Amino acid sequence: MQAVNQFLRRVPPWAVYVGGVLPFLWIVWLTLNGGLGADPVKEIELRLGLLSLQFLVAGLCVTPLRWLGLNLIRYRRAIGLMAFFYVTMHLLTWGVLDMGLRLDQIAADLVKRWYIIIGLAGFLMLVPLAVTSNNLSIRRLGPKAWQRLHRLTYGAILAGAVHYVMIGKVWLAEPLLYLAAAAALLALRVWKARPRAVAVA
Repeated sequence: MQAVNQFLRRVPPWAVYVGGVLPFLWIVWLTLNGGLGADPVKEIELRLGLLSLQFLVAGLCVTPLRWLGLNLIRYRRAIGLMAFFYVTMHLLTWGVLDMGLRLDQIAADLVKRWYIIIGLAGFLMLVPLAVTSNNLSIRRLGPKAWQRLHRLTYGAILAGAVHYVMIGKVWLAEPLLYLAAAAALLALRVWKARPRAVAVA
């Protein structure tokens, strides 16, 4: 593990942004070349939403991996911002390409499909996290307040996973696996943070 950590020290955080944007460019290329099937807008929505959830799960894995000796902390900010980028693109695809910015259609969709409201709630939780993902915000808020604010990530990832499960009209294995992974990672954090029993001499 030490050798892996030494290698990672030579990999700059901006490499996450470079690698993270490649799937987006691939989606753009497929769109321009007719490679997304009969309903490309829905396919774009699905792919962007799934990428955002994958980045959220990856960000949640950073701390447990650190407990195991793999230090990815320096990449966590970039991973989180890539998650926000993809969920923003997912939302814009729905609002602009799918709904055509028609407010009546958007309102009707919100009332008809509760999973959209859940997904939107997850997005709104991520907004203050993206805005404060900088050193200036940490100094202004203070480390403890900043950490408390960024616990909104937990709600956002659960909202995203539930949103993904509810999209399908039937229970599918993949969305349930993402929900189970998110729940397990959060449960692991709760278990790790539990008060330790004091040994009696």
